[in-house]
Amino acid sequence: MKFVVRISTCPILMEFDAKVISRHLEEDWPNRIKLVSVTGIDFAGRKHDVADILYYVTNWKDVFEIDPTKDEPALLNARDFRLKKAGEKGELRESRILEDLTHMARLRLQACDEEGVEIVVETGIGLGVFAGEHIGVDEKVRTTSAIAIRAVLEQHGSTYKNIRAVVFALPIIDTEKTNRRARDSFSVFAENFQEPPYNGPIPVLIADQDMHRLTVAIARRGFKVSELNPADSHGVFGEYWQNQGPAVEEKLALTTVGLLVQHHLINPHVLDTNNYYFI
Repeated sequence: MKFVVRISTCPILMEFDAKVISRHLEEDWPNRIKLVSVTGIDFAGRKHDVADILYYVTNWKDVFEIDPTKDEPALLNARDFRLKKAGEKGELRESRILEDLTHMARLRLQACDEEGVEIVVETGIGLGVFAGEHIGVDEKVRTTSAIAIRAVLEQHGSTYKNIRAVVFALPIIDTEKTNRRARDSFSVFAENFQEPPYNGPIPVLIADQDMHRLTVAIARRGFKVSELNPADSHGVFGEYWQNQGPAVEEKLALTTVGLLVQHHLINPHVLDTNNYYFI
């Protein structure tokens, strides 16, 4: 599912301030918004992330307690893996992560281009809690993500027929964290697109802003725009939609029509293989 991209026309109901966007049914701008739902790499250290831990973390046995009944991390509770006391920081298979993140970026940009998207709005999928701060790999994951999509834009940007610009919506949530060891996604992306200077054919904007607000503003200006939203480990959008927690995925599930169009429990067309194409 890491290399599956689901795209649907999906109006945005409200911005992240939870204020409903007033509109009339005859307005066309909501129909110019494409929801791009993709999975990523997950280092949160939860039960369903075991494949990512085993595949990308070389020294996982020195980071987590080992389950005596099977050769994988032991659970602390029903969901989370148990860290070793005074255990080592994680070490990544960096070339493997770069290859996969590059592949994911290339696929979703190509899919957006084939859907006629003119402005691509991306955000830091997997670069928050899922980047692995608790095992010390979060900044490396953020840096690799920036390097990957920059490489795709520089190498393949000239082949896109419709994409005219890419916007990275990377709001700085924790201002205190910016001054600590691990930098936020905004700072990491800005640095990696500036040094050396980005020279791709497609303009890039990196903004400390709510991606809903950017996407709506772009759609109102008449552009067909895509917005990148997370799916869970199985590729299902809005798995946690019934929770009332503060997570981005929960927020997205409640501020868009994503559940109605991309969740297989609600929309049977999601399971129709005729709606999927190899690229």
